[in-house]
Formats: sequence, structure tokens, C-alpha cells
Amino acid sequence: MSMIVRPATLEDADGIYAIEEESFSIPWSMDSITHDLANTELTMYDVLVRDDGRVEGYGGLWRVLDEGQITNIALRQDCRGNGYGELLLRVLMESAWEKGCASIFLEVRISNAAALGLYRKLGYQVVSVRKQYYSEPVEDAYVMVCKKETYHWAVK
Repeated sequence: MSMIVRPATLEDADGIYAIEEESFSIPWSMDSITHDLANTELTMYDVLVRDDGRVEGYGGLWRVLDEGQITNIALRQDCRGNGYGELLLRVLMESAWEKGCASIFLEVRISNAAALGLYRKLGYQVVSVRKQYYSEPVEDAYVMVCKKETYHWAVK
């Protein structure tokens, strides 16, 4: 079965919400998801979709002036570990660069070694720590940033 990454539409909200529920202890609400999907002036969402239309992953980003803020990158459990997270993140970031973002920020659990490895691979650097940012379980978050000029464009 093949996969593609494409811009998300409102019709993808149910699939995104299902992935939220599977991936996070406190998922975003359906209202938040549909609001973001409808607000394309400030938000960008991409989905990883199977050829039968099932949403297998998604990534979201908010844009404010020349900065981007990754909201979430998430995949269904059976899709993890196959490079799809990197693909989604790269497509989202490269779209943000094209739309004028000079830097992209994100937060990540300090214990999430897989995500930290990916973010560092792409050029993200830790700039601060947010104490007790996450709940269920309570954990600190690294705030990371990638600037367009330090983004690692080549796939390694």
C-alpha cells in the first residue's frame, strides 16, 4: 500500500482526531482540530494518507509573521518507525519556509528520545526548558528551534 503527504482538509478531521486519541494522553478536541483546519491563513496541516484514503498521520503548524510553531506530529502506532514522521515534518517545514517562515519552534518531552533524534537530525537546537509543560504524566519539555539557514535539507 502506498502513502502520500498532502495538505489536510476539513474532511480529514475525523482521521486526525483518531490519531490524537491514540497518540496523546490529553488529545486536542475535535473543535480545536476543525478550527485549525478552517483557519488556513494562520495554520498549515498536512496528512499522511494511504491510497484507500485512510489518514495514517498528520502534522500541524501555526504561522505568526516569520515564525512557525509545530503543534503536533503524530502517526498511528503501526506506521511509526518507518520514516513517515520525518517525511511529514520535512513537507510541513519546507512549506513553512516557502511561506516566509525564518524559524520554526516546537516543544518535545525531554524523555522522547526518538523525536529528539529526528529534530536534531533536521537541525533543531534546544533553546530552553518549560518546566512541567506536559501532564499525564507530568514532564518538562524542551523548546527547540530550527532556522531556515540551519535546516538540514538532505535526507540522511
